[in-house]
Amino acid sequence: MRKIRFSTALCLAFLYSAAYGQQTVIVRPQETDDLLVNPGIGFNTFQRFNGDTLNAGGGWTEGFPIEYQEFDGDLTNPDHPPTSTAYFRVYWRFVQPEKDSYNWAMFDKALKTAAERGQTLLVRIAPYGGGPDKDVPAWYRKMVGEEKKLLSDKWRVDPEDPRYLQYFGGLVRAFGERYDGHPDLECVDVSIVGFWGEGDGSHLLSDKTRIALTSAYLDTFRKTHLIFQPLNGDAPDPGVLVAGLPIAASWPDGRDNGNGPQMRHLGWRVDCLGDMGFRREQGSRWCHMQDAYPQDIIKSGMQDAWKKAPVTMEICGTFMRWKGREGYTEEVVKHVFDKALEWHISSFNAKSSPVPEQWRPLVDDWLKKMGYRLVLRKFTYPSEVRPHGKLAFTSWWENKGVAPCYKDFPLALRLRNSGRTEVLATDADIRDWLPGDNLYDDAVFLPPDLPEGEYDLELGILDKRTRNPKVKLAIAGMGPDGWYRMGRITVRETLK
Repeated sequence: MRKIRFSTALCLAFLYSAAYGQQTVIVRPQETDDLLVNPGIGFNTFQRFNGDTLNAGGGWTEGFPIEYQEFDGDLTNPDHPPTSTAYFRVYWRFVQPEKDSYNWAMFDKALKTAAERGQTLLVRIAPYGGGPDKDVPAWYRKMVGEEKKLLSDKWRVDPEDPRYLQYFGGLVRAFGERYDGHPDLECVDVSIVGFWGEGDGSHLLSDKTRIALTSAYLDTFRKTHLIFQPLNGDAPDPGVLVAGLPIAASWPDGRDNGNGPQMRHLGWRVDCLGDMGFRREQGSRWCHMQDAYPQDIIKSGMQDAWKKAPVTMEICGTFMRWKGREGYTEEVVKHVFDKALEWHISSFNAKSSPVPEQWRPLVDDWLKKMGYRLVLRKFTYPSEVRPHGKLAFTSWWENKGVAPCYKDFPLALRLRNSGRTEVLATDADIRDWLPGDNLYDDAVFLPPDLPEGEYDLELGILDKRTRNPKVKLAIAGMGPDGWYRMGRITVRETLK
């Protein structure tokens, strides 16, 4: 075997194959430590987009329509990492201002703006918030009147009233019918009751109502990922929230929520990552990081959900509160980040608030592990192939992140020279590439009219719509158009 160096990006080797009378090229790409911005993972912007100014100080807004800022073409977010996702949370009253009309233009604009800023959109339609300007729609309040004492202090209307399912559930179904599968919609955050749509008191619902409200999402969102929140800490048994529903869930004692093709894989979210004692001023020692999340991830049956659907988390307070009022040290911040990785986090909502400069190295290291991080370790292919012939290859990948990619981005090869470019898609499903080593061996066939000659052989993981590279790899050798060069290949009718 004769090894040669190819620039700084690849280590190539040639093996002679007696069976085929040709050489096999072995490529060992050089791993990089770059911070990669890839689809569906990393920080979210919140009620904002790439290039917008952040929330000032420790505050934030939510539930109201986006206030669009003037965009100057610069996508950077000072004091905040670059992102590939934007999170939009809006109250029902703004989506359905009249009983018989929906404000779809609001979502159309948000989706379009996200795409223009290099992002996809996460959406939650919350039924209401916690103040008088965050009530249900005025027409619905007039219809149901003032409510008597409700089962949860964080409910504003009675969800057992059949009109709630008719109208709020009807809105969800209409939203799904219009936007399910939209390429710029990253996922939809299931919201059925409670302030901000966080689900407080979901376990107090009758089975009939809980199942009907959740089914409004399950029935209409068949392509877009759904995430839901079973971990508020107020449910004695969060596993009850999947009972009677075709939501895949399993428990350490061997129980599961059902099997078969009808089962849906939902992701989950938490809304107070980093709470190590926010309630101590109220005399409580209870906190999410120690008394809710570690236990309820298991009790809810969602411990293995990350293998098929995304886990997304929201900061408790803001980083500025962590640093100031809470007085977190770097050790505490790292502990929070490490637990999120243990729980297989893919994306994080920091509420578009600043990241303290001294914590930026911790954040950057966290981002390099969050979601998926694909390293191509080895790639082999024949040095020569015939027109209309089979280009067989082997590949060894390592996913150094904590989760797979949840979207079906095709792995493709490209042959290119000055006269011809040919993109050849493989059958790889990168959604199956869990953390650790993954092997993918396959073959693609060249078109019969491909001219003989020398070609650059390149590799990329593509956007299905544009057929351009979409996913960055943690290896050197990426060209300006996003493709990674593997080496040279000869196309000729008569092989040596």
